[in-house]
Amino acid sequence: MSRPGDPRRPGTLLAVMAHPDDAELWAGGTIALHAEAAQATIAIPPAEPARLAEATAGADTLGAHLHILDAHPIAEAISALIARLRPEIVVTHPATDVHPHHRGVAEAVLAAVPDAVISTGFPRRLYSCDSYNSLTLAGPVPAATIIDITTTYSTKMRALAAHSVTQPINDHFGPMADTLARLWGARIGTQYAELFTPIPLLGRLPGATQL
Repeated sequence: MSRPGDPRRPGTLLAVMAHPDDAELWAGGTIALHAEAAQATIAIPPAEPARLAEATAGADTLGAHLHILDAHPIAEAISALIARLRPEIVVTHPATDVHPHHRGVAEAVLAAVPDAVISTGFPRRLYSCDSYNSLTLAGPVPAATIIDITTTYSTKMRALAAHSVTQPINDHFGPMADTLARLWGARIGTQYAELFTPIPLLGRLPGATQL
């Protein structure tokens, strides 16, 4: 029987993102995979009502819970959320992402995680997600951990489409998401995939075969 921490099953997951559509864009297929077997939560800073309504619809489509973080100080809000949820996996943006809001949230996660690990033992694994055309300020995102999302790709794209009223999904983000999913899928011989990079937790990298 599968138990928390069992490498044979997707673990509980917390995605901490900068914008209401980021979870769907960068990790939607993987979040949906985890949500099939465990609790998945998407945490974002406050946003205008129209965007929050879209975020709620997108999270529901993925099978995830949506949590709105306190804006200031965000690192403390993230730490408190980790302590309450005790997720096995945390996903956030690259610390060198080209978008300054993404970098800010990534820095807040990196500030929150060490104390959370020491006090609760969670998360057990920490990852950064993909970025615009897989490029960061430090260069290309390394092809470290590639997750097959073929079975949840359509769910990812439906969740992303929930943001179409306020965001350029059809003309910009949707085609980019499709291109990246096909690119990473081709790297592992499948149709669609998403890319993640493990981040050391107190000097340790994950040994799991999946997020």
